[in-house]
Amino acid sequence: MRLSSRLPPGFEPNALSAALAKLRSEGRAILDFTGSNPTRCGFTYPEAAIRAALSQPGVLAYDPDPCGSPLARAAIAAHHGHGLGAGDLLLTASTSEGYGLLFKLLGDPGDEVLVPSPSYPLFEWLARLEGLRACSVPSYFHERWHLDLGALEVAVSPRTRAVVVVNPNNPTGHFLSQTEWAGLTALCARHGLALLVDEVFADYALEPPPDRLATALLDPDPPCPVFLLSGLSKVAGLPQLKLGWIALRGPGAAEHRAALAFLADQYLSVSAPVQAAAPALLALAPGIREQILGRLRANLAALDAGLAAHPRLSRLPVEGGWSVLLRRPAVDGDEACALRLLKQKGILAHPGSFFDLHGDGHLVLSLLTPPTTFREGLEALLTGV
Repeated sequence: MRLSSRLPPGFEPNALSAALAKLRSEGRAILDFTGSNPTRCGFTYPEAAIRAALSQPGVLAYDPDPCGSPLARAAIAAHHGHGLGAGDLLLTASTSEGYGLLFKLLGDPGDEVLVPSPSYPLFEWLARLEGLRACSVPSYFHERWHLDLGALEVAVSPRTRAVVVVNPNNPTGHFLSQTEWAGLTALCARHGLALLVDEVFADYALEPPPDRLATALLDPDPPCPVFLLSGLSKVAGLPQLKLGWIALRGPGAAEHRAALAFLADQYLSVSAPVQAAAPALLALAPGIREQILGRLRANLAALDAGLAAHPRLSRLPVEGGWSVLLRRPAVDGDEACALRLLKQKGILAHPGSFFDLHGDGHLVLSLLTPPTTFREGLEALLTGV
């Protein structure tokens, strides 16, 4: 039987994943610098309060609303502020599902979305599974990361339907500047494009520049349709409680919300318990985020201290997010370096090529890594690259 052409031709693991599986099957201890699951990184969660939120009577009721529970949407609107109301939101089971709904809304099979790179590799597959094509448009680095608005302009084709940006970016940590936001929204308005803004890491500013766009919601009246995505996974460090959301701003917002509600009504995928618990979970979120921010800052400081003894290595600025880019001499390819670290040192790090970083010379490290692992493996990593 022939499978859909939207799927990959095969499901074999890449070389790094295959080597990792082999080492783990042999009982080899691995120092993992790639972790992005906060529930496995040693944070102290308010377990009793989370259980209580999921045990209230409302979790047993089922009153489906394609836009999501008004109570949950009101709590999310209050979390964001900036004039956002419950009526501006639509709930999803995850930001990935949110992308799926938006790609269904905006494009027909064969249409395109533009994605500034480096960026998270999942976009290629989320678009492809909806019959769209994600077109990578390189950003550039000069003291900090910058969108290449000229390259985005050139990349627009008759089949382009949207631009997708992550603010701050994963893995570069780049926050959009106010100037970039103005240029980006003007570009989208000029070409009749939507702008999708993923702000899952917006609460995690580490080295923010003064001109950063802290959130797209600071613009109350953008000239193009803007869809902002976020969710409990990062806002509250609770990826297991599947709740994401889309906030709508700009021209046609009411019409777009009605169309998204129609799409969501075909699935009704958001569970009643997490919607009922959302107000309590969001009230707990600041304490969880503060722990995570403390971890990110401590690991970044430890990396800086370690780099002082290795002048051939450096790191790029981390304006926000959970990752840091380690810059190294490109004596071999990024993937070859990552494989060598794994096999020789038992250290797992992501090669920059996984995130569409052009050229060789970068590894991507997770600042979420438990401090003991980070400190234990840091010197071996820095001497091994």
